Amino acid sequence: MTKYLEVSGKTEQAAIDAALAQLGLDRDDVSVEILDRAKTGFLGIGSSPARIRVTYEAPDETPEPAPSPAEPPAGEEKTVYQAPKAERTPRADKPPKAADKPPKAKPQPKPVLEPEPTQPVDDDASQAIVAFLTGLFQHMEMTCQITVELSQRGAYEVRLEGEELGRIIGRRGDTLDAIQQLTGYAINRGRKERVRVHLDAEGYRARREESLANLARRTAEKAIRLQRSITLEPMNAYERHVVHTALQGYPHISTHSVGTDPNRRTVVCYEADEDGSDWGEEE
Repeated sequence: MTKYLEVSGKTEQAAIDAALAQLGLDRDDVSVEILDRAKTGFLGIGSSPARIRVTYEAPDETPEPAPSPAEPPAGEEKTVYQAPKAERTPRADKPPKAADKPPKAKPQPKPVLEPEPTQPVDDDASQAIVAFLTGLFQHMEMTCQITVELSQRGAYEVRLEGEELGRIIGRRGDTLDAIQQLTGYAINRGRKERVRVHLDAEGYRARREESLANLARRTAEKAIRLQRSITLEPMNAYERHVVHTALQGYPHISTHSVGTDPNRRTVVCYEADEDGSDWGEEE
């Protein structure tokens, strides 16, 4: 059952945290729609809080238990009659249910995307990448080790190692994505052949892929259980690709994207068999 909750807070993040605390859910379990953004005003005049709407799935309400039989008056003995169990004999004209339709195997988890093999490289493109990032980090007053390798697909894989790399990664990798795009623009300016740059810091990409793959599988199981499609929160193209790959070939599940960036979302769709049956063991 889909439910909604509207919450206000000083900031959008404060409202989200308040809603999650009230529902007792994780961020991946809900979808957030910002109704009103927070306004600071001038010297506190004209300020207004942020207002959001949280969408989440709640289990259907269970029916009230049947009332127990009334207790007999004091002094009277309570008698319970049990009917004798009738013996069941198998029907000769109908084979066992298990023979009618064999149980379907539940989907197996799809492995997380494996990194491509790389090899060391020292050409003009890699030197330009190191020079650009070194100057950028100097302006940010940060020091980190930069390693550039070339993948089999011809992409320059850049690894950053050092202290306080959380500033480079940012919230959910937003800053890391921005630095990657900025590096690509700077390196490709004036080049005839495009240089593809992939930036990572302290293995953040691998951890993010693992988290997204787990989210995709949990969402697929939920979509099958509820027999409905579920729309995930907005993601960038890289994150949507991870979700699509994790659910590729998943029984009864297909995926597609809707909307436009930066609010483009992945939809996990439930698809029943042609006979309308679901996967799983027979009752």
